Amino acid sequence: MSPVVPNHTLRNLRAGKLAIGLGLRQARTVDIAQIAKTTGFDWLFIDCEHNAMGTDTAAQIASASLAVGITPLVRVPGKEEHWLISRMLDNGAQGVVVPHVDTAAEAKRVADACRFPPLGHRSMGGGLQQIGFAALPVAEAARVVDEETCVVVMIESPEGVANCEAIAATPGIDALLIGTNDLSFEMGIPGQFTDARIVDAYAKVIAACRKHGKFAGMGGVYTAELLERYIGMGVQLVLSGSDFSLLMQAGAARASLVRGFEKKG
Repeated sequence: MSPVVPNHTLRNLRAGKLAIGLGLRQARTVDIAQIAKTTGFDWLFIDCEHNAMGTDTAAQIASASLAVGITPLVRVPGKEEHWLISRMLDNGAQGVVVPHVDTAAEAKRVADACRFPPLGHRSMGGGLQQIGFAALPVAEAARVVDEETCVVVMIESPEGVANCEAIAATPGIDALLIGTNDLSFEMGIPGQFTDARIVDAYAKVIAACRKHGKFAGMGGVYTAELLERYIGMGVQLVLSGSDFSLLMQAGAARASLVRGFEKKG
């Protein structure tokens, strides 16, 4: 039996399927991994950029995710902290999401931090959870872990869109995920997700991904109409919502339901 923990998100993407993610903002306990798996998600977006969650909690959730078969992807706080990338990958994450990547040079630095030599310059710490802590020869361990590591860069500015083809051509990058909220702000059209400039940005990023064998992703877009539009255009890696938004929606619906039974008069 292979000791390698498969990256289900990468398997879905490579098979031409959707990979649906749940963002974590409120969750702090490891049972969120089983909850997300049972409810039908493929990956967890463990957010360490806009979340107060520390690296230890992120690593614990990532470790629990491996055990139940949902892919743990950690969004690191920024593109400069290469040491945070390696700490997450060394402690259970099967990939990282790096925000605000605007150039091919920045994408290369991300890939270098995520991939073992000769593909990159990631340090080998040993004792990797992604292979069940199996005592494989170090070269074999590096090879199989690289194959199951998903490296995602976020396109969140007009500069990133303009450079998307060069970014997509960067070896070691798996996916380009459009951060639609920040992109709309940077374009001066905050929240206008149906604007032609947003649609054009999606078209350019998706085309670049197709040309270079990478996967297109999206976040910040959650209405049925826009999900259908952009998935129809070729987006596969879908951040479909967060625990916070789902809790707010379900909580409001439940409170309204019960309030409706209140006796009048």
